[in-house]
Amino acid sequence: MIILLFVIHVLIAISLVGVVLLQKSEGGALGMGGGGMSGFMTGRSTANLLTRTTAILAAAFFATSILLVMLSNSTRAPRSIIDEGGPPPALPAGPAAPALPAGPAAPALPNPAAPALPAPPAAPTAPLAK
Repeated sequence: MIILLFVIHVLIAISLVGVVLLQKSEGGALGMGGGGMSGFMTGRSTANLLTRTTAILAAAFFATSILLVMLSNSTRAPRSIIDEGGPPPALPAGPAAPALPAGPAAPALPNPAAPALPAPPAAPTAPLAK
């Protein structure tokens, strides 16, 4: 049902663009309805027909837009993060410590996974003025 409505929605959108482009603008850019008086319809009746067609296509476009939103949201139930519960997400594992070389004088390497302790605050060098 949603796919059929979507196809109709796209066809209405394409038709709406075409009808708007056919209308005679102030500058007369792409207006096709303005020809001579010997045509099938006069300039005034063509403008009225295109205006009505634009209004009908615009109303159909809005209606199909609203129907598509209503149909797509009706299948989905609202979710809450609180209702899901479950365990908290796991913390990512840190990089593995490099292998120490075997030997009598292996230097001690700091553990990259352990955070460094902050340095203690420095003592004031000059007495404070009163």
